Amino acid sequence: MALDELARTVDDASRTATEIPQLAETHALSVDEAYAIQALSIRRRLERGEKLIGMKMGLTSRAKMVQMGVSDVIWGRLTDAMRVEDGDSIEFKKFVHPRVEPEIAFLLKKPLEGRVTLLEAMNAVEAVAPAMEIIDSRYKNFKFSLPDVIADNSSSSAFVLGTWNSPSIDTGNLGMVMQIGGRPIQIGSSAAILGHPGRSLAAASRLVAAAGLRLEAGWIIMAGGATAAEKLLPGMSVRLDVEKLGRTAFNVV
Repeated sequence: MALDELARTVDDASRTATEIPQLAETHALSVDEAYAIQALSIRRRLERGEKLIGMKMGLTSRAKMVQMGVSDVIWGRLTDAMRVEDGDSIEFKKFVHPRVEPEIAFLLKKPLEGRVTLLEAMNAVEAVAPAMEIIDSRYKNFKFSLPDVIADNSSSSAFVLGTWNSPSIDTGNLGMVMQIGGRPIQIGSSAAILGHPGRSLAAASRLVAAAGLRLEAGWIIMAGGATAAEKLLPGMSVRLDVEKLGRTAFNVV
């Protein structure tokens, strides 16, 4: 099957919230081919009127890298249709296996391209915000290989942002508490994101350059999960509090 047909399969699964078998069951895909499928599937969204507004990073903790047997992070694309307003609700039926993880988000004031240092990456930041990403693998039983997850836009599905803050706030080691129904369910630190979320931003610049892209001014970059992801179910209210940055929240209906 051609890569564009696999992209159609992945896109249709996301659009209709339908489970699909792992691509790896029938196709021996390379990582490069998986990213090509991701790009083709996102192009289908853009052709439907969505706009590219940023990137997300995945496998940003050492534990997740070990679990997946990889030594580098992965990335996916964010569109405007994926953004959930702070305090709003998401519809459970629009997802297959939704989970949520606490993150830090960056807003860029200038482009980033290729290999950059942590300092260079942070100098491109206009603002930082508390954020949560709703990840949603479309594969049956939430099981997938590395090429599978990359092809599926690195499991990115939706995201919610709190208030933007000054980039002068050091995001290197901020306490993060994610609550579900008012009960703390994940407690961690932004340091779990590659030791510093800014390193994830620098990695994003390096990785997208391999695809002939750059991080653009005005884009939102999700730095990756600071803790394990939590399963979502209808009726849940989810809130994240981040030291010095504030809070963000959403509901599941």
